[in-house]
Amino acid sequence: MFPVDLPDVEELTSGSERCLSALESGAVEDQRFGCSQVPVTRGNVFWLQVFEDGPPSSRSVLALRSPDDPDQVLALFLQDSWWSLEDVLRTASPSRTGLVPVASLAERLLVFLLSRVVERLPGEQQLFLLHPRAESCKLLWEGGAAVGFYTFKARGARVDGWSGRCYALPVLDSLQVRRSCRGRGLGLRLLEDFCSTFQEEELLGISSPLSEGLVAVLRKLLGRRRDLRDRLYEVEAPEVLGGGARRNIWLGIQLGRFSPGSAADGGGTPAGVQRNPVLGSSQQVGVSAASREVPGTER
Repeated sequence: MFPVDLPDVEELTSGSERCLSALESGAVEDQRFGCSQVPVTRGNVFWLQVFEDGPPSSRSVLALRSPDDPDQVLALFLQDSWWSLEDVLRTASPSRTGLVPVASLAERLLVFLLSRVVERLPGEQQLFLLHPRAESCKLLWEGGAAVGFYTFKARGARVDGWSGRCYALPVLDSLQVRRSCRGRGLGLRLLEDFCSTFQEEELLGISSPLSEGLVAVLRKLLGRRRDLRDRLYEVEAPEVLGGGARRNIWLGIQLGRFSPGSAADGGGTPAGVQRNPVLGSSQQVGVSAASREVPGTER
């Protein structure tokens, strides 16, 4: 079995403090990990933050880094053992196939690895900021491994914990497919799953900005799904375009707004934009993930 198959834990740091204390006291001698025999020493071990919120005991995990490249994570300490990243992403359960809603803490850890660790190239900036621990998301399983995910907000979900603002429509926040699995229609599969999950909703949002790769997948999806052309909108953060705005994605594609090097829209209300209503005491807005995702990312 792999970490995701083991009984779920409430804290990622379970057993990690003992491991760290043993390394600091010198109780463990000449411990090495993996085929490359990387030494497990106090200097090569560090706390890796996984979530943007939550108690410290469930927000970070003990990680082993390469002595030659401090930014390269080699393994994680989970359930009293060191595991390679590829093994952390694997499963022995035949029930984990296709798109599965994320439920356990171990599954949320996989979303973190896919978004911030295993797909990051040397010297590349982080494409995603940390997700909240309670983020709604689905993992894509294929061949016994997690190969992609998407995160979303349902209509009515709170934008934050203090303003009373809510999402006026379901919004896809982020989307990722492993580089080794791209070009096989998996991104299209993730988008179609998001649309079918909220098939009863009149409008659906995708967080702005849209990357070139995502626009290419959307062009393919909307080219064959006429029923979605009037439903899918690019949504801006509430502070952008005067209180939150929605732009019809199919119209934007037809107008060439997503073409490489195309000029930004001018002032006023661009074509395909709808203003969000204020309902009762809660202002409902189509909110992007700008507070978590870095602009221009592969979503």
